[in-house]
Amino acid sequence: MKKLVSILGLSAIAGTAVADGLGQAPAQGSSLPSILMLVVMVAIFYFLLIRPQMRKTKEQRELISSLEKGDEVVTTSGIFGKISKVEDTFVILSIANGVEIRIQKQAIISMLPKGSLEA
Repeated sequence: MKKLVSILGLSAIAGTAVADGLGQAPAQGSSLPSILMLVVMVAIFYFLLIRPQMRKTKEQRELISSLEKGDEVVTTSGIFGKISKVEDTFVILSIANGVEIRIQKQAIISMLPKGSLEA
């Protein structure tokens, strides 16, 4: 008899606990903070990564399109030289007296001030 009473008591307690858990919907807050956090993260990502890279790409494109004969440049491999001829996708770069190399325009990373190579 004691076992029956204890089983019924436990089942009544367990039944109430289960009923309490099933009867109520979980508390939900506003999704506005989550959306705002996502918008802030996208803005940070844009201003710190995407925008500077776009600016750098634009500057490189302008440099490549403005190359002329006589410009003093530096290549991505660190070669300094003076442009002796500009072609569609290549330039002829004079790196020493009588030494010229043909490189792609995209390999030019920066332009030097005039007279830098003589110094």
